[in-house]
Amino acid sequence: MAFRGWKRLLLLGRQNALGKVWRSRRGGPSLRWKRCCHWSAGKSLDPEVRAFLEENTEVTNSGHLTPEIRLRLLTPRCRFWREKPDLWPYGDPFWAIYWPGGQALSRYILDNPHVVKGRSVLDLGSGCGATAIAAMMSGASQVLANDIDPIAGMAMILNCELNHLNPFPITIKNIINSDAGNWDLIVLGDMFYDEQLADGLHHWLQKCIRIHQTEVLIGDPGRHQFLSHSIHSQLHKVIEYSLPECTRQENYGLTSSIVWSYQPSNSLEDS
Repeated sequence: MAFRGWKRLLLLGRQNALGKVWRSRRGGPSLRWKRCCHWSAGKSLDPEVRAFLEENTEVTNSGHLTPEIRLRLLTPRCRFWREKPDLWPYGDPFWAIYWPGGQALSRYILDNPHVVKGRSVLDLGSGCGATAIAAMMSGASQVLANDIDPIAGMAMILNCELNHLNPFPITIKNIINSDAGNWDLIVLGDMFYDEQLADGLHHWLQKCIRIHQTEVLIGDPGRHQFLSHSIHSQLHKVIEYSLPECTRQENYGLTSSIVWSYQPSNSLEDS
């Protein structure tokens, strides 16, 4: 099966299966991984997983909106671009795709470092870690990356190494509907792919704003699930980016990605 089959599987899985995981997950897998810890480059990574990721991803900084950031991704030169998806030995590698919402957020942060400089930033659903990396590059005082896949966390460490950054803390705990703490800014890209997950995110983000006055930025290329959700009426468009041709082809013709500011008018009344 070519990667187009992989891509379709990932898109459908992201919409269906992964949404259920985000809603229900409480524990963490045992892959020599702590739920939240500060990593040192080259340490604490399972050597077999590191070797697998290095062998089966390609280091690239082309074909997306942030050539300043080098990432390990699945590309046409990777073995699993052509292999059957069920041969991949870990959970579906959503992290190995640089999704367009994350690209827009990362580009915006790199172009506007004042948005994060000296501030604490939570990157929700971090995936490959590009937006967290952009925040670090732009002077954020504290960055926490969150993804429920421990392999994504390991990939983030490798991506930090590629960009000559000390690894930032990473949590693989599902923090939606819990107290995530006091963050100046929460960023999330491509997360509105499941209706129940979107509802949970909407309520949780409102609570973060009500309790902590957190600023929220959302990246999305205009998927139906996002545009049709009630949160869309409470968003303010910040900037729109035209997607590179490679990203358009990988996302079934989506041509642009937008950064939105979430400013719920009723956040002070909602519980």
